[in-house]
Amino acid sequence: MSAITIDAATEAKVRDILANSLDLDSEELTRTGLFVDEYGADSLCAIEMLSAIEVAFGVTIEQDELENMVHFEAVLEVLSRAESR
Repeated sequence: MSAITIDAATEAKVRDILANSLDLDSEELTRTGLFVDEYGADSLCAIEMLSAIEVAFGVTIEQDELENMVHFEAVLEVLSRAESR
């Protein structure tokens, strides 16, 4: 099992997933905008983002990582630690 490499294509794919989950245009999503405070995300939205990322990248992300996934950069960090299935 290997970790995901975060490159420009990965970032673009994650940005699209997050923007879709948050009901935003991808350009509206900043790297450090807080999902809850700035975009109105709730726990269901967080689970949806986690699930979509797992499916898109074929990885497993532990549920306890949800609390770390507070903005785009943090999601990339969590994804970089995720192990491929």
